[in-house]
Amino acid sequence: MGEMRYRKLGKWGLKVSEISLGAWVTFGDVVKDKETVREIVRIAYEGGVNFFDNADVYAKGLAEEIMGEILQEFPRHTLVLSTKAYWPMSEDPNDRGLSRKHLLESITKSLKRLKTDYVDIFFAHRFDPEVPMEEIVYAMHTIVEKGYALYWGTSEWPAARIAEAVAFARENGLHPPVVEQPQYSML
Repeated sequence: MGEMRYRKLGKWGLKVSEISLGAWVTFGDVVKDKETVREIVRIAYEGGVNFFDNADVYAKGLAEEIMGEILQEFPRHTLVLSTKAYWPMSEDPNDRGLSRKHLLESITKSLKRLKTDYVDIFFAHRFDPEVPMEEIVYAMHTIVEKGYALYWGTSEWPAARIAEAVAFARENGLHPPVVEQPQYSML
């Protein structure tokens, strides 16, 4: 295996490994044994992976808890952590979607589960047609301004909605989304 290569996050300064380790099909739902997860993370980290991706909904928070515990073994400045919010986390009507309420509550809970003060990237896990774009962008801007996330992005958003979010952010002097995460896996 060759040496890991790193790429800039779009035009921004953050460098992410070309290969990331995501928790969606890895931790929580499939692998519950922490020692197996620890070994997977260690091998990835020693191979040069610095980007570890998660979401609140993966195993209803368990994936974040497991990853957060294991990543304590590595210096935080060497890690690029991401998580996401959108999908329902309970039966409560406000515990889902991209409302300001849900986004701020979700990032707060995710940070606790991940045992960190901030994530590098916070993703809007899907587009939410029930929430005005200005509410989504202002909420994500607030999350970045508070230092809960360094950047924000979108996951599986339609191109027109991404363009709308970027335009709204630029017009209003707000932090725009800087990355889109489409569904992709080496497998």
